[in-house]
Amino acid sequence: MVTAIRRRFGTVALHTLLIVGGLLMMFPFVWMLLTAFKSEGQMIQDPLAWLPDPWRADNFPDAFDAMPFGRAYWNSFYIAVITVVVTLLTASMAAYAFTRIEFPFSRSLFVVFLLTQMVPTQVTLVPLYVMLSKLGWIDTHLALILPAIANPFAVFMMRQFIRAVPIELEEAARLDGANRWTIFTRIVLPNIKPGMAALGIIVFLSSWNSFIYPLIFLNSEDKFTVPMLLASFKGQHGGLDYGMLLAASTISVVPMLIAFVIGQRKIISSMAASGMGGR
Repeated sequence: MVTAIRRRFGTVALHTLLIVGGLLMMFPFVWMLLTAFKSEGQMIQDPLAWLPDPWRADNFPDAFDAMPFGRAYWNSFYIAVITVVVTLLTASMAAYAFTRIEFPFSRSLFVVFLLTQMVPTQVTLVPLYVMLSKLGWIDTHLALILPAIANPFAVFMMRQFIRAVPIELEEAARLDGANRWTIFTRIVLPNIKPGMAALGIIVFLSSWNSFIYPLIFLNSEDKFTVPMLLASFKGQHGGLDYGMLLAASTISVVPMLIAFVIGQRKIISSMAASGMGGR
């Protein structure tokens, strides 16, 4: 009886803690959304006011008029989509090679490949800038897409899922005359779709939120992504209009919220499976 009461008390305490933590994490987003409807005068006179008085929806169209927000939105979207598609293809192919194909120093190369993820981004910026400059890709979107494709975490995650696919399926296909490419496309990929879906969402969010690479490699405003445009946001008179800035920030968060709401279960289940799927 005492044990059951303790367990119930622990469950209630844990749920209460999680609810409080969730509310604290939601607070900045709720405040951002409400502030996006406030007038500039209210934010100056009473910056801590919780509700807008009056409600002002003009901040949203004004944000699009003040800066080329629609163009930046499109830039971020298509860069993220291309990055996701190419990353899923290259990461799954590399993971299959590291998992199923025996070649000299395969384990050592995989460890070295993973160790590159421990190198801070700031360390590689200068050599990466020099390399992209020699290729003539500075101030182009290729400078954002290609570095993001080399993703050690993506290869590691795909490798864990491929290791969970029964090798007997591949051996049976090989006896039927299937080659490596057929086995990869017809057997391996269909069995790791949940992992690919979760990885696609993670890569999309990472690309959408990327700021350091656009800051270093882009110069033209018409090539800016959403984070870059928000960083350079100015009001009509050259000052910073927080109402329009937060309205633009609210719009920029929408794709991330949609992606997370759709894929949160896949992300959690895939992370759990990738950690336990290895043999």
